[in-house]
Amino acid sequence: MKNFPFQRAALATALTLLLAACAIPAKLGHPNLRDDVPLAGLESAARDGWPATDWWRAYGDPQLDQLIAIAMQKSPDLEQAHSRVINAEQSVRLAAAQAGLNVNGNAQFERQRLSENGIISLLPKNIGIDPWYNQSDLGLQAKYTFDWWGKKRSSIEAALDQAHAAEAQRSAAALTIQNAVADTYFGWQGDQARLALSTQLVSAQERFVHIAELRVAQGVDLADTAQQAKTQLAAAREMHVTLQGSAAIRKVALASLLGIAPADLPVLQPRPLPEVDSRIPANARLDLIARRPDIAASRWQVEAALKQTDVARAQYFPDIGISAMAGLSSIDLGKLLEAGSRTFALTPALHLPIFEGGQLKANYGVSKAQLAAAVAQYNSTVVGAAREVATQALTAQQIAARRKEQSAQITANERLLATAQARAHQGVRDAREGLAAAAQLIQQQDDAASLHAQAVSTDLALIKALGGGYQATGESDNASPTPPSLANPSGDDAHERH
Repeated sequence: MKNFPFQRAALATALTLLLAACAIPAKLGHPNLRDDVPLAGLESAARDGWPATDWWRAYGDPQLDQLIAIAMQKSPDLEQAHSRVINAEQSVRLAAAQAGLNVNGNAQFERQRLSENGIISLLPKNIGIDPWYNQSDLGLQAKYTFDWWGKKRSSIEAALDQAHAAEAQRSAAALTIQNAVADTYFGWQGDQARLALSTQLVSAQERFVHIAELRVAQGVDLADTAQQAKTQLAAAREMHVTLQGSAAIRKVALASLLGIAPADLPVLQPRPLPEVDSRIPANARLDLIARRPDIAASRWQVEAALKQTDVARAQYFPDIGISAMAGLSSIDLGKLLEAGSRTFALTPALHLPIFEGGQLKANYGVSKAQLAAAVAQYNSTVVGAAREVATQALTAQQIAARRKEQSAQITANERLLATAQARAHQGVRDAREGLAAAAQLIQQQDDAASLHAQAVSTDLALIKALGGGYQATGESDNASPTPPSLANPSGDDAHERH
């Protein structure tokens, strides 16, 4: 019968666990996520391979290589993204530290006076108790909570997933900066090409005005002819000034992207715009999920949210821990280190969440809502990626078709110019016909240069839409590990990935 109180306590504990188990929600399975990108409707020849990690080197422009190298070193946006990665890594370390053994040292000395009207007053008067006394303590305390339900393990895994998401977000930030630098730089090069053509146009219009003024002075033509020529010259000069302003603004924007002053920009020389191949890879529909850093980041957020639901579910289970203490304690400092001052304690502990006022259920509901939001964000990111790729690919096709027709117009205008110059050389016509044909040809060439710049900008946008060389495989220093659901969409083994 001596064990009867213990048996009652054990029975009460078992009944409590049984009642609590009735309210424990079932473990959530991995949510259904898209495993491909809806790119239906794109009918074009596919390119071979994906953009490389250093995709901008394919343009063969050393100036661009230098600008992007500076941007990767000094861009404030990239520093901010890097700080988020570091913060996420520290969160992982914190979660891991909280799951381990906790050992604390303690050393203290206390001098205290007891009230003579307190417990001392109950002692015989002839004892002569001194109300002042010293208390010295020296010891170690250790505490460990068993993670039988996986709460701490899930917390660590959620922190790891958040760190992976931060790494992917940093890659997305780097891609955005690289793409913006390249787009601004090639925009400047496009302005330089158009400025050269604008200079030729202004020169041709000036000659046209000179001839018109001579003819008006000789009474051959009316004064309106000279005024019309001057109007065309003013329009050409206006376009020239506009292009000069555009080029200057692009250099300021480029310096801002690099995080330096405009005066510190490297000296840029005009170079021909590169030719582009704006086709998408044949396997884009399936592989884009692992090639877009924002999609990878969203997928890691889903994994982290799923682990947080496991943490919230584990709150329903009891916490079982043990604490131990060993040390020395004495009211006489001189006897603190003697064997008789030793103290020991071993304390098993059990925490049962019986009545939490709905807090556990509410916390679990919040975690489920966050998981649903993460899944919705992931699906939205995938659909947005598909829209972006399709838009840029179709735009590239349209620009390529326009450039082809533009090339035909330039060829026709070159023939007209040659014919006009031949007639002027033979004395059949004066120079005005040749100058008009030259001006028209320059206008067509300017349109072609503008379309070429648009083609390069669209190619850059398509490269960004394709992930810019990012791979969520963990095989390179700049890539994050692949969420297991990429290899196993059902998520059957998602709980074993770490």
